[in-house]
Amino acid sequence: MKIPPSIPRHSIACFGEVLWDLLPSGPQPGGAPMNVAYHLHKLNRNPAMISRTGKDERGRKLLDILQNKGVCTDYIQQDDTVPTGIVNAQQHANGDMTYEIVAPAAWDHITADDRTAAMVEQADYFVFGSLACRHPASRETLFQLLEKARTKVLDINLRAPHYDRPLIESLLQKADILKLNIDELELVSGWYPGAVSITARLAHLRERFSIPVIVLTMGANGAMLDINGKTYNHPGYKMKVVDTVGSGDAFLAATLSMMQDNAGPADTLDFANRLAATITTYKGACPDYDIKEADSLKRITHI
Repeated sequence: MKIPPSIPRHSIACFGEVLWDLLPSGPQPGGAPMNVAYHLHKLNRNPAMISRTGKDERGRKLLDILQNKGVCTDYIQQDDTVPTGIVNAQQHANGDMTYEIVAPAAWDHITADDRTAAMVEQADYFVFGSLACRHPASRETLFQLLEKARTKVLDINLRAPHYDRPLIESLLQKADILKLNIDELELVSGWYPGAVSITARLAHLRERFSIPVIVLTMGANGAMLDINGKTYNHPGYKMKVVDTVGSGDAFLAATLSMMQDNAGPADTLDFANRLAATITTYKGACPDYDIKEADSLKRITHI
């Protein structure tokens, strides 16, 4: 496809849900792909967000917030009939939270067009997850765009009950880079008995689905990076945590940013851990922060 001159180049395209988390403390913008795009923008990577909102007050506010934060919204469609997505969050007496990802939601109905396909085709990375596949409309669009994408980044982001084994396996087969957390590794690797250790489970996924790069986050225990069968570890950073919302999304954004600069695996892991740790000192997934905070972290708190 010849890219029209009117299509600006975005180095990374993020596909999927943009929505409002209706929390006990009040509504907050949400959606893992949107969080990744925000942190990529903070890292000067000129990302584009592909999604859909309703033509309603929630949609207008969401677009205003993203634009004010500097995230490109040119590829966020607007739906005349389906409302902007929401998630109802309920806090129980023991402090645990439960979430209802409400349907219908506009992000379930993302459509394909030539302009979006052209943008995806020229991007270095295409980030996607499993939740955007819960409705046939967005799922079909995703698989069309995956045929155009260069390097496909699966941020698996499992949200019950919106996935099943056949779907996840079809997405794994597309991935050039897989990012998942330790709980997701436990769940997915449980489908294939035999591998016991973390490295063995990563190796099985790498070999079964031919995935060159796997990124594993382990919360307070740091992270691992498996590149073509060689594993790198980082123990993480000790922080006074405010909340962990969005820290995994920041980790992925930092990882892709470093990969774009051809950084080595050890440096990539270190910076991703630093940025994720920095985000845990703030409330919310997309706080206003300075990258210099992550840079200074390296000098004083590395463990």
